[in-house]
Amino acid sequence: MGHIGNAEKLSKLLKPTRESLDANAAVVVLLREEEQDFQVLFVKRAEKSEDPWSGQTALPGGKCNPEDRDLKETVIRETLEETSINLLEGCRFLGAMEPLRSTRRPEMRILPFIVLLEKEQAISLNEELTGYFWTPLKELAHHRGTAKFSFGEYPAYIIENHIIWGLTYRILKKLMDILESS
Repeated sequence: MGHIGNAEKLSKLLKPTRESLDANAAVVVLLREEEQDFQVLFVKRAEKSEDPWSGQTALPGGKCNPEDRDLKETVIRETLEETSINLLEGCRFLGAMEPLRSTRRPEMRILPFIVLLEKEQAISLNEELTGYFWTPLKELAHHRGTAKFSFGEYPAYIIENHIIWGLTYRILKKLMDILESS
């Protein structure tokens, strides 16, 4: 009973996914329940010179295509392409967060969908990604620090050799604030 409550509670704190929120890209915060906590799926982007997020730890997702009816369709398509996880099978959309603007690409507004993975699926990455890992949300809170780059210092979650910063950091920080405020 206990952890079903977590997902229910979270879905009440989020915006309904049917709202058309002003954004042009979408990512998924894919959660699975593990020992009364949520684990979140991170992916590692391939090193590509033309990718502004080359080599970064990120969330599955991407830009809206003209054929996508809405951002929910975008996030379903992108997650399937990148990880082979089908968000329409064994997953429950809990809701969405406020769209965030990309600092690197200010014209991009990214809508984070929060989705609960209720039935494990095999993950198979496409060429855009080089790896993935699951991390408990509680762990993130314990690994808050600062990442130093040639272009400045930024707040980050640092887990083993993964640096979670920028937009992905901001999305997770907001999610944790939502959970803590409940």
